[in-house]
This record gives sequence, structure tokens and C-alpha cells, in this order.
Amino acid sequence: MTLTPPPLARDAVLRRNNVVVLGQDRGRPALVFVNGFGCEQSIWRSVASHFAPSRQVVLFDHAGTGRAQRSAFDAGRYASLQGYADDLLSVCDAAGVPDAVVVAHSAGAMIGVLAAIRWPAAFRQLVLIAPSPCFLNDGSYLGGFGRDDLDALLEAMDLDYPHWSHQMAPLIMGHPERPELAWELESSLNRMDVGVATHFARVSFNCDLRQELELLNTPTTILQCAEDNMVPEVVGEFMRETIPDCALVKLQASGHCPHLSAPEEITSVLRELLGHGGVETVPAELGSDL
Repeated sequence: MTLTPPPLARDAVLRRNNVVVLGQDRGRPALVFVNGFGCEQSIWRSVASHFAPSRQVVLFDHAGTGRAQRSAFDAGRYASLQGYADDLLSVCDAAGVPDAVVVAHSAGAMIGVLAAIRWPAAFRQLVLIAPSPCFLNDGSYLGGFGRDDLDALLEAMDLDYPHWSHQMAPLIMGHPERPELAWELESSLNRMDVGVATHFARVSFNCDLRQELELLNTPTTILQCAEDNMVPEVVGEFMRETIPDCALVKLQASGHCPHLSAPEEITSVLRELLGHGGVETVPAELGSDL
């Protein structure tokens, strides 16, 4: 299966998603970083920079966010996270990085999961930071939010988005002793078009991808933070037990955005995975294609 676009379409994808490719192809799998809700590609700066000298690194922004084309956002296409997952596949094709390792955060993690289910050959491994297939409590499953709480959160976005982002950024980030982290996240949230932001938030918070997890056959590692106000610890355990080939790494870092608050630990874990987790080894059946 191939999704490789013709040259003109390839250029359009690169512009649409503000794709940035760093480093050089040195025969190692490229790293593709996928942002979560409200985040721009710059949030990866302290992690991605460590890997560009030894491999290709791909950064991009979701449609309508960051420096991606605002005109590319279409509410119908992005009525579910699958639209963003299809973009991820197109970005990888346009950037020329087959068999990549995806490093994805929060909603971006579930975008990576959907992309890997749709096109398993596209990715060698998924590294998911603070992922959640469902934020809603449902019977014995504890996603972190009751229905009323989640509805109130989304309603508050509609009523006064800047006030909502000011209140939510410290909660999402954690680390009250480092207010500059919350300020950076709040600034990123406020650079989003309000219509795009509220739409993306609804799609992210209301999704339920628990049943899809069993369809994921790509080797997956979950990086779970301590004291994450958005994703309870039991969610990581649920995903580890449900995804067929999955490992769970519990980080010392706290909060929901460790790639910003604790980039050293994320970098160290990634190096361990890349060096000793089989990611550097080219599968025999793919060796002739790389």
C-alpha cells in the first residue's frame, strides 16, 4: 500500500502542515513528533534537537494550528481524530520518512494510534506520552472526568476561551513552582483560532477509542507521568493490557507535558528505546526497502 503523493501534492502537504525536517537520513528510522491539543511543534524543541545529528526528525503542526495553513481546516474532515491521523500519514509520505518512529503526546498519541491502525507499515514503533483513549468515566473504566464535568469544561471554552485557557494551562501543566511552563502552554492555546480550538477540544475530549486499541499491532511504549491531572494512572495500565504489543514506562516527571517540563527524562527514555528496544534494528523483510 502506498499513499505517496505526486510532487505538487507533496509540496501542498508540506505547506499545509508547516512540516519541518531536520537532520539527515543516516540509515536510522526517522522520528516524527506529533503534537497534542493546543500545542505547536516548538514544544518539542528541547527533545528533538538531541536526535537531529544522528537521524531525520520531522515536526509539523495540525491543520489550523501553529503555523499550519488556517484555510486547510475543515470541520467535516476533522470531525474525528481520524482526519488528523490521515494528515499524519500524508506528512510522513511527503517528508519521505517510511518506517518511522512516532513520538506523540496526548491527543496526538491517539492520532498516532489511528494512523498506525490504518497503515501498519508506515511506522516501526509508537512512543505515546500521556495518552488517553477515553477521558470519560464509564463503569469500571476511570478516564478522569464525569459527564457533567466534561460538559462543563467544554461549555466554559465556548463562554470565554481566553479565561478558560488561563485557568486550564496551570492544571494541565502542573508544576506551580514553575509558572513559566503554564504561561508557554497558555500562549500556545491562545494563538489558536477559537473556532478551531473548541472544535479540536470537543473531538479530543469526547473521543472513545478503547475498542480500537485491540486493532493496533505496531510495537508501542506508553510513557506515563506522575500526578497527571488529565490522565489517571489506571488509563496507562488499561492501554498496556489492551494493546497487543505494549510496554508501560512510568516516568518520574509529573504533570501532563513532560517533554516541556522534563525534556531530559524524555530524551533519556527515547535514547534507551532507540538503542536497546529493537528500534535500531532493520527488520529483515524491510531491509531492502531502506
